[in-house]
Amino acid sequence: MQPFRRKRGQYVAEFTADEAQVVRDLIDQLRILLDRRRDDAPVDPLAELTGISAGPAVAPEDPALARLLPDFHADDAELSAGLRQLREPELLALKDSAAAVLLDTLPVQGGEVRLDEQQAEQWMRALNDLRLVLAERLHLADDPHSAESGAEPAVLHQDPTGHARALYQIYGWLSAVLESLATA
Repeated sequence: MQPFRRKRGQYVAEFTADEAQVVRDLIDQLRILLDRRRDDAPVDPLAELTGISAGPAVAPEDPALARLLPDFHADDAELSAGLRQLREPELLALKDSAAAVLLDTLPVQGGEVRLDEQQAEQWMRALNDLRLVLAERLHLADDPHSAESGAEPAVLHQDPTGHARALYQIYGWLSAVLESLATA
């Protein structure tokens, strides 16, 4: 990958075919995760009439989804539930929209990516959502000592298949892509 840089008012980067495929696959998985949450919403007969849909009142059980959709008010469960019902559908739509922009602007076979300001913001949102999901799957928030010391997370030493190591490398790479876009 050639990192993002500013060129004539656009953000420009270059992705290999393999890099593009990894990102596209992860974005597809993220969208499936978001769709499953959307399917958890209660059936609301008034939503068709009003155009206002209600989301679930309870936080997601999946820790990765809970990371993407945190409580709206930490100190008041009832207020948080009400806010979640009102705001979560919109938040899910925004996250899905950011993922769609990334898919629309990342060539399937890799190659040059050119983004305007709005597309760059959507990319940053989608990349950050991917990082949050991977961090949760890798239990990085549960291992603060590795983050402080730069040591590898404990989960990597408990993984005989190497799956966690691969996810950790992808997490690091996505962090670098996000940083290159944010600082371009």
